[in-house]
Amino acid sequence: MIAKKWILILAAASLLLTGTKPAAAASAPYESYNYDFWSDAVAAPAAYLPARSITGAELGIGDFLEPSDMHISESGDTYVLDSGNARIVVLDANWQVKRTIETFDNAGKQDTFKNPGGIFADEDGNIYVADTDNLRVVVLTSEGLLLKVVQNPESDVLAKDFKFAPVKVTVDKAKRMYVVSRGVYEGIMQFDEKGKFLGYVGTIKIRRDYADYFWRLISTKAQKAQMTLFIPTEFSNLDIDNKGFVYATNIDVGSQEPIKRLNPSGEDVLKRFGYFQVQGDLYSRRVVGPSKFVDIKVLGSGMYSGLDTTQGRVFTYDDEGHLLYIFGGKGTQVGTFKTPVAIEQSGDNQVVLDRGKANIIVFEPTAFGKLVNEAVRNHYIGEDKEAVKSWVKVLELNSNYDIAYIGIGKAMLMEKENKQAMSYFKLGMDRKSYSVAYKRYRREVMKEHFGTAMTFLLVAALAFFSYKAAKKWRQRRATGREARFY
Repeated sequence: MIAKKWILILAAASLLLTGTKPAAAASAPYESYNYDFWSDAVAAPAAYLPARSITGAELGIGDFLEPSDMHISESGDTYVLDSGNARIVVLDANWQVKRTIETFDNAGKQDTFKNPGGIFADEDGNIYVADTDNLRVVVLTSEGLLLKVVQNPESDVLAKDFKFAPVKVTVDKAKRMYVVSRGVYEGIMQFDEKGKFLGYVGTIKIRRDYADYFWRLISTKAQKAQMTLFIPTEFSNLDIDNKGFVYATNIDVGSQEPIKRLNPSGEDVLKRFGYFQVQGDLYSRRVVGPSKFVDIKVLGSGMYSGLDTTQGRVFTYDDEGHLLYIFGGKGTQVGTFKTPVAIEQSGDNQVVLDRGKANIIVFEPTAFGKLVNEAVRNHYIGEDKEAVKSWVKVLELNSNYDIAYIGIGKAMLMEKENKQAMSYFKLGMDRKSYSVAYKRYRREVMKEHFGTAMTFLLVAALAFFSYKAAKKWRQRRATGREARFY
């Protein structure tokens, strides 16, 4: 704790000397905080602040009506699924309207959308729309020309009365589609490039209540009919990273794993090495209930953001499951939400679609947010020396930011400065990493002093045996003298 006090003093002195002003939580229209090792909410500088609000009326195309999804492509174009108006609004990187798509030609007939739920655009500009109430996925060119329609999938694993009602869709580099369909509990539906159903990915394992299971065994048929069935929960949304891993959220309020990272085999490989589970708000769980993630966005460098509809907040994690920062909230001010439904990334900015307010909010990173993102990215690509520089600056803005201490400790560990790493891991309350550093430091000390210690032990042993031998010789000599005397 003495070391931590010195760091606090140095950080404060640095701020006074450089004139750097930390981002104040009061400047944001929402509370800025994070959680420490003890799961206590502590004030923190705002990582992102609202920069602008965008409505349909401001764009000159009329108000959005219950927009349900949004996607920002690699080219920087934004695709807004304006579900209530049954249209797609395409914006360029400067938030100007490029086009709107309300109808498309389908075998010579003008076709339209009906309560569409999800949208995605691939690297070629092709648009994938989960046309929910029309029970299909529609694939269009960037200009709105129909490429194909995926509907009525057939497979031996699907029930005869199966109803395909897609609500969310994403596509990987190989053009495989991943679809979240309403009422499907088996997992995420996967389709090949031609639209053929391949199977399910990432089935959510149920957690049985064995007390209920016992009573089910001894109950009558009438009693069993009234009992709740063990039914897995549904996925609510998904995104995909550049390695082909699918990040997915589920709607099970009681789930301890509301976010999953699925490998090609459908196994959850999300790292959860933080102080607590990747589950959103801890404080709100005691007040209004647990976080409910309705969307997730992969930010790159192992980072991802989950959009919580319970409190209207965005939770951003690194690749190891550490909670980096929280921003957003519910309210009437610009930067707060009513019913947030989608989150995307535009350069360094994070963008949220609010169905309740029918607008888009663009959030820009503060100096604090930029430094945290920079440090995490440098550590992710192995540039630990550069990461340390950023972490030090982060501590100047927030000396209670435990993740910065851990980041510096990991860099020290990579440089084999084990003793220094131990002190930083202690400040960051990272017990596991502290144990690793301690073992390495112990081995280092033993190796350094092994020769001296062994020499000392050999000399001590030689002295001891010499003493014993001399003592025995003196005793024999004394015994011989006594025998000659008698």
